[in-house]
Amino acid sequence: MLAFTLVLAFVASVLFTPLVKRLAFRLGAVDTPNHRKVHARIMPRLGGLAIFLAFLVAFAFYRPDGQYDKAMLLGALIIIITGVLDDMFEITAKAKLLGQLLAAGSIVIYGGLQIQFINLPFGVFGGQLEFGYFAIPLTILWIIGITNAINLIDGLDGLAAGVSAIALITLSGMAIMMGNPFVAAMAAILAASTLGFLVFNFYPAKIFMGDTGALFLGFMISVLALLGYKNVTVVALVIPIIMLGVPISDTFFAIVRRIRMKQPLSAPDKSHLHHCLLNVGFTHRQSVLIIYAIAAMFGIAAIIFSQATVWGAIILLMVMLLAIELFVEAIGLAGKNYRPLINFVKTIGK
Repeated sequence: MLAFTLVLAFVASVLFTPLVKRLAFRLGAVDTPNHRKVHARIMPRLGGLAIFLAFLVAFAFYRPDGQYDKAMLLGALIIIITGVLDDMFEITAKAKLLGQLLAAGSIVIYGGLQIQFINLPFGVFGGQLEFGYFAIPLTILWIIGITNAINLIDGLDGLAAGVSAIALITLSGMAIMMGNPFVAAMAAILAASTLGFLVFNFYPAKIFMGDTGALFLGFMISVLALLGYKNVTVVALVIPIIMLGVPISDTFFAIVRRIRMKQPLSAPDKSHLHHCLLNVGFTHRQSVLIIYAIAAMFGIAAIIFSQATVWGAIILLMVMLLAIELFVEAIGLAGKNYRPLINFVKTIGK
């Protein structure tokens, strides 16, 4: 039955997307080119609405049984409304943040989803770290952080949709391994809905997902990752971070870059991962495929990490961090003059 549901989600997304495209033009939800955009013509956004509608159709058909399904759908609806308003009217950052807080609050407070504690290795702090009063703000911070991380990478045709689909497929596979059928089904259905939209969104795109799609996918991924890994060991809690390595690392180094340049953290720029790949000479399509490959490698690393021993996981994490740092310095993701590790290696080699 799940296999048919995935086909239903994919086909529904393919059918809904052209309708949403027409709706976007009628409502004026379009993206106009400027100095920060890589597209050269007016493009309809609001495409995330097609993903959401396809997901709803498949969800209603399959009806996965889960403790948090109602709260999750309520939060998703709030996020969709926020995204639609932004795609139509370009609302302020504060208004978008308010929508995200309401959505996160619905799943955390109304639904009761919280990271209450983590089990620590080596007997640190008695083996367990209780978050207490910080459980709610930490959970909300995770949801908002991942939601915005997906939004930040939405800069090239098919980029956010493809990276999100890869993360969702990985999340679904790991949920199956952990015996969590609800997360496995929800992530798979959402991945199928996203892939259906990608038919129209891959380069050259006919429609953008807009904030409607980026915020929705980010919200759902953050919540599903929490459902799969709440109240677990600190090593296991790293798994969703690795799984979402592309958007998280891009966001982290954007913060580093803006601090180094003494710019506000919210200041837009043209130095994100996809911009850097374009700057070093890769084409639009090549840049997207390279980031897909990186996202897939993060997904594979997350699976390996989940099966490793504590020491094996720590070694793998250190190797990954070293590789990320070298890659970041090579393409200038944290700034053109940020090359401490490369300069150190050159100094040793002399």
